[in-house]
Amino acid sequence: MTTPQRSFLYGPLLFGAYGVIRLLDGLDGTKGPGLAWTTGHLCFLGGLAFFAQGFAVMRRTAGNDRWSSAGFWTGNAGVVALTVQFGVDIVTGLMAGSHAEMAGLTGDFQSVPGVELACYLLGPMLFFLGQLLLTGRLAALRVLAPWAPVLVLADSLLSYAFKDLIPLGAALLLLSYSPLWRAGASRTDSPAPREAA
Repeated sequence: MTTPQRSFLYGPLLFGAYGVIRLLDGLDGTKGPGLAWTTGHLCFLGGLAFFAQGFAVMRRTAGNDRWSSAGFWTGNAGVVALTVQFGVDIVTGLMAGSHAEMAGLTGDFQSVPGVELACYLLGPMLFFLGQLLLTGRLAALRVLAPWAPVLVLADSLLSYAFKDLIPLGAALLLLSYSPLWRAGASRTDSPAPREAA
């Protein structure tokens, strides 16, 4: 049985899996369409689902105060934007027979007014900003280490600017959130109390 705290383990691991699959997919010089493209994007979507759960845990741990609530709503707005972006990537990858055709289909979607800003430019940044607000709040409350927000910021910058470094960014997230996912592991692995005879 898993606990909500394990989201901080599974989320980064799935992001890292996406990054590794993305690198392997590009060995032939093009990324997508195909099995690797679809599998990698499904991993990322799974990671987003765990992060959405994790944001709720972080907000609750911080006491649902103003800063954690701002981080929660900001981060989840980013989750929605990235879910749309990666969902479209999966659909266009399944529809297209070549990378050029897939890029054309994605371009058609991006040409819809407001889509590029909401789902490709501003939206993804909200995910990173919300994550940084929540991590910073928990670091201030000494739930996370003082350097945890620094690693989360480093992951955000690396992943946004150099997509080939997504696996490294995922490792930084695992390290940042280790107190949270280790707490989830200890709860899961501890034996259930026996009932009195």
